[in-house]
Amino acid sequence: MKKIIYFLIVALISGISLSCGNETHTSEVKSDPIKVRLSTPDTVKDTFLTASGKIEAVENAKLSTRMMGYIHKIYVNIGDRVKKGELLVSINNTDLQAKLAQVNARITEAEAAFKNAKKDYERYQALFEENSASQKEMDDMSANYEMAKARLEAARQMKNEIQSQFTYANIRAPFSGVITNKFVEEGAMANPGMPLLAMEAPGKFEMKAMIPEADISQIKPETDVLVLIKTLDKTVQGKVTEVGSSASNTGGQYPVKISLEETTEGLRSGMYATVQFPVESPEQKNKIVFVPKNVLTYRGDLTGLYTVSSEGTAILRWIRPGRTIGDQVEILSGLEPEEPYITSSNGKITNGSPVVIE
Repeated sequence: MKKIIYFLIVALISGISLSCGNETHTSEVKSDPIKVRLSTPDTVKDTFLTASGKIEAVENAKLSTRMMGYIHKIYVNIGDRVKKGELLVSINNTDLQAKLAQVNARITEAEAAFKNAKKDYERYQALFEENSASQKEMDDMSANYEMAKARLEAARQMKNEIQSQFTYANIRAPFSGVITNKFVEEGAMANPGMPLLAMEAPGKFEMKAMIPEADISQIKPETDVLVLIKTLDKTVQGKVTEVGSSASNTGGQYPVKISLEETTEGLRSGMYATVQFPVESPEQKNKIVFVPKNVLTYRGDLTGLYTVSSEGTAILRWIRPGRTIGDQVEILSGLEPEEPYITSSNGKITNGSPVVIE
């Protein structure tokens, strides 16, 4: 029994010693404050008019024909690069060949008739000058000559018309570019005005936006604008090139064209974009808060940044981001216009880390 009590006393004394040792070690370990730099948000007055639209190639075309016929051959596929004048589609032109043969026969006949009429005219003109032909005979020969000349000219013009139709039987590229769509297949019937192929010249793009009636008066040609392309997460410079003057066929929306800088990589037709027009609006007096994108912290769907508390510790502040313009992000809520935030540090910051401002 004495041995048991002795061992219990020894274990109790050892536990107390270990506990005291741990407390002493914990109290001695203190993390040094992390040096941080602060900044206040950039603010601008909310003087932007925002509109959405689509990106399009400046040079684009839907190719069609003015004649009816079966499609004989399609020489290109979607994505093919073609040069100006290259043959893209050929349409069966058997009927045109037959018409051309008929017109050639008419021309041969008209040429023969014209030659005979010309000889008769010249012969009677000589007789008339020698007073061997009457005025009526001379007038008849002159009329016959002019009619033969007119028939020959009409036959030649008919040939020109038929030959011009051959250009609609052989569809060629109007400019160098890329085939973007194919609406028909070989053997299908082509009809006048029906689109056959679509193509565009990549490299130079523009944006088309529709502006409500209440805002169109604030948009001026040659205005520099910012275009936000969400798919690419890019902001590019643009310039207003056209401002629509009528909305009669667009449901009260006025079309506006914006040309984009040619240095944008990855840009494709059909991408959706948002344009910001700078406008003069004294009614909009609210300030927009912007911070650099690299100061933001992401936790799943949440976005935050670090600020400094009155106790000298880092606080992770959750914010609601808005538009991205270049490397700046709009803060819709969570940070006041004059409130400082941490921009950089000499160590890893976590929520509650002690910090000291440089």
